[in-house]
Amino acid sequence: MTVQFRIEGLAPDHDRAGFVCGSDALDKYLREQASQDIRRRTSACYVAIDTKLDAIAGYYTLAASSVPLTDLSVTMVKKLPRYPLVPVARIGRLAVSVAFQKRQLGAALLWDAGLRAMQSGMGVFALVVDAKDEVAAAFYEHHGFTAFSSNPLTFVLPIATLAKKN
Repeated sequence: MTVQFRIEGLAPDHDRAGFVCGSDALDKYLREQASQDIRRRTSACYVAIDTKLDAIAGYYTLAASSVPLTDLSVTMVKKLPRYPLVPVARIGRLAVSVAFQKRQLGAALLWDAGLRAMQSGMGVFALVVDAKDEVAAAFYEHHGFTAFSSNPLTFVLPIATLAKKN
């Protein structure tokens, strides 16, 4: 049996109360903070909806950000102008409901975030994410992200790399 999902912006009619991913902080964020951040325009929140159950199966947030040029690898820096800060899209949170884990939904959400960053119409060099722990770090590394030299739990994936896979 294959589960079908649609990914869309978080809306008031989405039922967030039943979402449980195994991290209290990520569950609480979706229930109590995500709508405020959307209203304040500090981040966008996208949800994966199970089309059969009409339930939130996962979510991620995306926001404009920047990183110091000095945090990027020498290989990446060679391709960039020498501005002190580089524009990026930051994935602030990414979570999958325990009922849908181990089904590649996290990877699908990550890919969706990359596509949205590519298609945003803004100058964005890369996707950046802060891993909450070593398990999350391994997930991002598995999907082609590389760690910053200044912080081994902050990861970057150039948009050009995503564009090649598209």
